[in-house]
Amino acid sequence: MSRNIILTGFMGTGKTIVGQLVAAQLGREFIDMDDLIESREGRPISQIFADEGEPYFRRLEADLCRELAAKSGLVIATGGGALVPEANLRVMERTGLVICLDCRPDVLWQRIGQSDNRPMLAAQDDGRFARLAALLVQRAPAYGRIEYHVDVTRLDPDQVAAQICHQVTE
Repeated sequence: MSRNIILTGFMGTGKTIVGQLVAAQLGREFIDMDDLIESREGRPISQIFADEGEPYFRRLEADLCRELAAKSGLVIATGGGALVPEANLRVMERTGLVICLDCRPDVLWQRIGQSDNRPMLAAQDDGRFARLAALLVQRAPAYGRIEYHVDVTRLDPDQVAAQICHQVTE
């Protein structure tokens, strides 16, 4: 049974593209948790937040963490807040290697500042960067519980994927 490789970290760190590259290089199935939730719900995450609220979405994430942790050999990209609850992190760690992708706030802002599909930064106003920075600070303790980290600030997705593949094949 090969352990899952679980990529987590803040929005804009490249979890999806890096996960796709790692899966391709290792010949594994790739699962993006946000995409899977959207597919199952038949609506985008922003709409789930608008219709049902964040607690409902977080329950979907928790259920999916348990479901995916019961499988093996996957490369999984989580949503940025999926492993903030310690219970979700612990369930994923049981069958997988969890790697947190880190990035400086100013670089994250360059990547996602104008995006309109980030429900945690929904309002398009002058306070978006402050909300991004506050959310990073809020999530820092949760991300700090994760053993393995890759700083993606100055790396392109191929370089990040290469580091992860090297780590898991050592």
